Amino acid sequence: MGKGRVEAFTDGVVAIIITIMVLELKVPHGEDFSALAPLWPIFFSYVLSFINVGIYWNNLHNMFHTVQRVDGRVLWANLHLLFWLSLMPVTTAFMGENHFAPVPVAVYGVDLALCAFAYYILVVALRHLHGADTTFAKAVGRDRKGKISLAIYIAGVLLTSVNQWIGVALYVAVAMIWFVPDRRFERLIEK
Repeated sequence: MGKGRVEAFTDGVVAIIITIMVLELKVPHGEDFSALAPLWPIFFSYVLSFINVGIYWNNLHNMFHTVQRVDGRVLWANLHLLFWLSLMPVTTAFMGENHFAPVPVAVYGVDLALCAFAYYILVVALRHLHGADTTFAKAVGRDRKGKISLAIYIAGVLLTSVNQWIGVALYVAVAMIWFVPDRRFERLIEK
């Protein structure tokens, strides 16, 4: 089957996720900059999650651009990823509203790890459908970046029990790794 519907559905779900996250931001009570200070944990959590959701959206766009079709396995793998992404507004709010307490930071990291794992499953499903000699498979390669990200998320969750700021720092580090545009797909498409 064609890929158009899955792309449109994914775009819609990602747009809704971002909308829900931004609606969690509350208007500060006060008219000076000191009214913003209590909101920094919520705003920082939102920015981190917006970047993470945006990274997934960018990568999904690149992946689906290089494939020709989808099947039931790909549809379910994509829904699996969207499920974990759809929890991002809840885990974001949980972390931000609790000022980065250890348990909310760990829960947020578990959601990030499950998103990364679901993304890996989607990559495997697309590779299985299209084969190893396709532009998609060549662009993804061994997906070291994806596997390293998952490992860092798991380390972040575990190290949150030592200090929650270690977990937050590791989550930010993964976002920074992916924030640099991934040129794997663009290079192969340009050829």
